[in-house]
Amino acid sequence: MPTPESRLTALNLTLPMPAKSVANYLPFKQAGDLIFISGQLPLKDGKLPLTGKVGTEISIEEGQKAAKLCFINILAQLKAAIGDDFSAVEEIIQLQGFVSCAPDFYDHAKIINGASDLAVEIFGEKGCHSRFAVGVSSLPLNAPVEISAIIRVRL
Repeated sequence: MPTPESRLTALNLTLPMPAKSVANYLPFKQAGDLIFISGQLPLKDGKLPLTGKVGTEISIEEGQKAAKLCFINILAQLKAAIGDDFSAVEEIIQLQGFVSCAPDFYDHAKIINGASDLAVEIFGEKGCHSRFAVGVSSLPLNAPVEISAIIRVRL
């Protein structure tokens, strides 16, 4: 049976160093078997490859790629919390997705699918989760997407 690590390798994904918090908050917080991961931006090599609003400046496909990057950064924070063994993940409980978009954009769910689909690709059934996908007028650094997560792990 493939492991989350082998799936990451098969997808040719490597995890970046986790981003440090830039204000008075923690990048993740563990409470018992739950890990709450603060909102992650679609940073790559410490920079935003795309900025702006989905539906006007950024296409749906680019927004989905941004959501995927957010999930990769969630995994980097998870690795900082639990170490290299992603088999300790019992389930991805919830993803909370924010999409910076114009007022008449309604495909928020399609954007966050980029992260949701990757969660299932990597973790299989354990990657199935609840979520929300909402549109907002702006995000930090003019990011197109921000996603936070709640993940249950084996103690």
